[in-house]
Amino acid sequence: MIKHAERGLGVVLAAALMGGCGGGTQSAPFVQRVSLVQPVALGGETTRCYSGVVRAAHEVNLGFKTPGQIARILVAEGDFVRRGQLLAELDDADYRLAVEALQIQYDQLRDEVERTQRLFEQRSVSANDFEKARAGLRQLGIQLQANRNKLDYTKLHAPADGYVQAVNFSPAEMVDAGTALLSLLDVSHMEVEVDIPASEYLRRDRFTRFACRAAGIGGETPLQLAGLPPKADGNQLYHLTLAFAARPDRQLTAGMNVEVRIAMADTTRRQGFALPLGAVFLEGDTPSVWVLGADSTVRRRAVVLDNTDAEGRAVIREGLDGSERIVRAGVSALEEGEKVRVLDAPSQTNVGGLL
Repeated sequence: MIKHAERGLGVVLAAALMGGCGGGTQSAPFVQRVSLVQPVALGGETTRCYSGVVRAAHEVNLGFKTPGQIARILVAEGDFVRRGQLLAELDDADYRLAVEALQIQYDQLRDEVERTQRLFEQRSVSANDFEKARAGLRQLGIQLQANRNKLDYTKLHAPADGYVQAVNFSPAEMVDAGTALLSLLDVSHMEVEVDIPASEYLRRDRFTRFACRAAGIGGETPLQLAGLPPKADGNQLYHLTLAFAARPDRQLTAGMNVEVRIAMADTTRRQGFALPLGAVFLEGDTPSVWVLGADSTVRRRAVVLDNTDAEGRAVIREGLDGSERIVRAGVSALEEGEKVRVLDAPSQTNVGGLL
């Protein structure tokens, strides 16, 4: 009896073991893993980025309006100066003497004219003599003012805010009128200069907006077109000059490199959505995409193509509303209604999903 019980228990255990082994060899149904992409709405403009440089709007060569010997230079290269600040002076001793001498003559002649006027009123002097005296006084007054101006011209003032770029002479040297004593970078008006290729120059009538961005300075700074001469350089590049639409950030200085963004109207893509080319496949002769549903299954959606955009993406003119989640790769291996698993996007610390 005991032997029969032991034999029955062995059969049960053997069946259980065989059942366990058989369950281990059964494989779970294969689920395709896919990555998704969202349709990108296309607007009426595209943006191009180029490297530009901030420049002072003007580099001014400053010199005295009268000749003389330099007495003092009050600034050095690299100094920042304010509008109206005194920069240099000439020796003004001779100019002061000339003004003083003419002032004495003018005062004397003015007294004589006053006496002549009294005599004219008493009819002791003819009208002709009186007019000659008054004309001589006016002429001497003009000479006096001209010499006063020359005395003022011995002082050189900054015409605008800026940086002293170069100092070309030293004290005690002689300079002629108009000789460039200093070179001043006028920073009251700064510009951005950028070279653009001929392909963009030919589409200059489509330019709509300009902006620049500098490393370390947040946000974009709006710009406006200042000049685009119709002449290319030896590399077939056209020199584009852009002015700041408002007073720029004080951190933007002359010589700084910036990224220039040029927005232009795009007449080839007024509406629709963009998708990677790999997300589109042909079902017969019909362009289609796989749309992921809420139940994790994919459904084929027929779309109408409209060529490609400048970035090489497929332009979908009809068939999408922008809310869909589209399978971006491996579309040829999927079937209608197939259940899929979405791959997680790589984390910021695991770029490329290598870890």
